[in-house]
Amino acid sequence: MNLKSKRRLAASVLGVGVDRIVFDDDYNDLIQDAITRSTIRGLVGFGAITVTPVKGVSRGRFRAKSKKLKRGRGAGSTEGRATARNPRKDQWISKVRALRWRLKVAKDRKEISNDAYKRLYKQVKGGQVRGVKHLLDLMKEVKK
Repeated sequence: MNLKSKRRLAASVLGVGVDRIVFDDDYNDLIQDAITRSTIRGLVGFGAITVTPVKGVSRGRFRAKSKKLKRGRGAGSTEGRATARNPRKDQWISKVRALRWRLKVAKDRKEISNDAYKRLYKQVKGGQVRGVKHLLDLMKEVKK
C-alpha cells in the first residue's frame, strides 16, 4: 500500500518535512481513504497521523571545549588596530544608515517638513551630524 501522496499531503498541511510524518498502522484504511486536506487534519486530530519531534544537536561537547577556549582571550591577546578590526568605513556606513533611517521615520510621521528633511539629509551625507542625538537636536531646532 503506497501512502506517499498522503505523506506529502500531511507534510504540507502540518508544515513539516515529509520524513517527520508518522502514520499509525491501526488507521491505515482511514489514511488510505483520506484525499482532502480537511480529512488529513481530522486524522491528525485523533492521532492517526503524528509528527516526530525535531532532533536537536547536543551542546555538551561544545561546552566542554569552550571551557578550555576561554583562557587567553584578554586585551593583551587582541591583534590589530581597532580600525583594522572595525574599519572606519564600516563605522561610517552604520552611523549614516541609522541617521537616514531616523530622518525617514521623522518625515513619514510628519515631524519634519520635506525641506527640512532634504537639508538634514545633506548634512548627514556631508558628515556634519555627529550621531543620532545630535540629529535629534538639529531636528528640534528645525521645528522651532
